Amino acid sequence: MRREINVYNPYDGSVVGIVEESTVEDVERAIEKAERGKDLMANMPLYKRAEFLRRTAELIQQKGEDFAITLVKEVGKTIREARTEVKRAIEIFSLASEEAKRLQGETLPFDSVAGSENRRGFFLRVPVGIIGAITPFNVPLVLASHKIAPAIAGGNAIVFKPATATPLVDKKLVETILEAGLPEEALQIVIGPGDTVGNTIVKDPRIRMISFTGSRSVGLEITKNAGLKKIALELGSNSALILSDKGDALSAVQATVRGGFAVAGQVCISVQRVFVHRKILNEYLDKLIPLVQRLKVGDPMKEETDMGPMISEQAAERVEKWIKEAIDVGGKVLIGGERNRTLFQPTVLIDVPLEAKVISEEVFGPLVTVIPFDNLVEAIKMANSSKYGLQAGIFTNDIEEAFFAIKYLDVGGVMINDGPSYRADFMPYGGVKESGLGREGIRYALEEMTEIKTVCFNLKGGLNL
Repeated sequence: MRREINVYNPYDGSVVGIVEESTVEDVERAIEKAERGKDLMANMPLYKRAEFLRRTAELIQQKGEDFAITLVKEVGKTIREARTEVKRAIEIFSLASEEAKRLQGETLPFDSVAGSENRRGFFLRVPVGIIGAITPFNVPLVLASHKIAPAIAGGNAIVFKPATATPLVDKKLVETILEAGLPEEALQIVIGPGDTVGNTIVKDPRIRMISFTGSRSVGLEITKNAGLKKIALELGSNSALILSDKGDALSAVQATVRGGFAVAGQVCISVQRVFVHRKILNEYLDKLIPLVQRLKVGDPMKEETDMGPMISEQAAERVEKWIKEAIDVGGKVLIGGERNRTLFQPTVLIDVPLEAKVISEEVFGPLVTVIPFDNLVEAIKMANSSKYGLQAGIFTNDIEEAFFAIKYLDVGGVMINDGPSYRADFMPYGGVKESGLGREGIRYALEEMTEIKTVCFNLKGGLNL
């Protein structure tokens, strides 16, 4: 008898859906189907791939509110956040439809090499084959779209494993893509734990690429188990926001609130560490605390709610424990720190040692820690002391400071006069150090999801004008 997985509403604990757990045998069958699907996709003209992607975008738009409500029920994000996520998914498939038509190679100057005067050639891009896509719970629709859409554009088949906590919206996405006309063999969805379903995907040699978004610890396991295949990892962070004494404090405060408490802080580029020049520390805090106080926490289906629950009580308890540890070593709670089951009040800490978990690890909760500094060199050194390096933001009106930060911040993306949580879905996105490998963003993911095939003609060269 098949095991069933209950999908719970993080806000009230109710069961909002039931899905069947995939077995290892199910994964094997999915890969076998994808073996057939990869040939169908590789032989499919670019315009047809583009049509499927464009039609998917149209169907998501038609079903937008249904997608949004599903996101609220299984993730706990607010209805406004959910609608924004749906809009982003539409944009991703639309972008992928355009990029599919721009999949191209380039000519190679063989005659620039002595002895190769009669050689002419080029390279073109060909599909990787089967891509294993594994996504987390926090932004399930968008993160699935970021993997599936460019994989289709590149002519690949996909075996897709969504998070077991939030599989409902991703099942709807797969159904919608197939409704748009994609061959069923080209997109398989399997649902279950990482140690069975996930590992089977990762280890199978027929899977030629793994595209994973999730925790650093799971990412490290994937690198150990994947074998000889491409790997793209978008892992964690404890993103830094730096406010110079030459920056606008109110703008930095707004970015802190916007980036620190969206999706209850459960975003890999959430604002976590805020470095503020000591000269304007009090100004920053005086502006920050009232804005945090005004955030409405509660029922995510209500239009007026600013922040919903965390994904589980276990996740909320962990954040609560880390805050207590920070207080035990001298930290102070300026606001928040209280929990009611999965609802966690937006929290601001100060006077916390850099070694505390709320600073050195990824909190993945509605918590920011404010750290004063005396000069920009000190701030950048503290920001770089992290093992992570996804994105950072700096607020300054000094062009010299901006370019200094661009040069020395050890991250995959630097946002000037914006928080680290800014992301446009077309841009190259990914981290350095333990924040991952490779880049997402449609064009850049498409490059990761294709191989270069070089072609060279050795001509006789006997004809001359």
